[in-house]
Amino acid sequence: MKPRIEATTFGSITIDGRRIGNDVILKLDGSVKKRKKKLSKKVYGTSHTISLDEAKYVYEKGAELLVIGTGQHDLVRLSDEAEKYLEKRGCRVKLVATPKAIRAWNKAEGKVVALFHVTC
Repeated sequence: MKPRIEATTFGSITIDGRRIGNDVILKLDGSVKKRKKKLSKKVYGTSHTISLDEAKYVYEKGAELLVIGTGQHDLVRLSDEAEKYLEKRGCRVKLVATPKAIRAWNKAEGKVVALFHVTC
């Protein structure tokens, strides 16, 4: 079952009543995992550009949509390689500031995964 996201503030996100103080990934099975920022930081020196390795980690076979919360101030972007990887697998991407991404996640139907950046 898909978890419901209630809110976000700078540095946290509240999912199914649980306040989490780090970036998260939401999987097809409804599980919530801590984001592995190091997969992008080792390539770009920042977690504001999602690397191919991180896209591979977030994507799950069969996912039709990846919702990416780009932070409170909309700073996160996909690398060209990550974008091509997802496109090749037929996975659409919705890349918007985290408060808007929460609404997109809660409304989304079907096979959806997500990554939420909760700071900048």
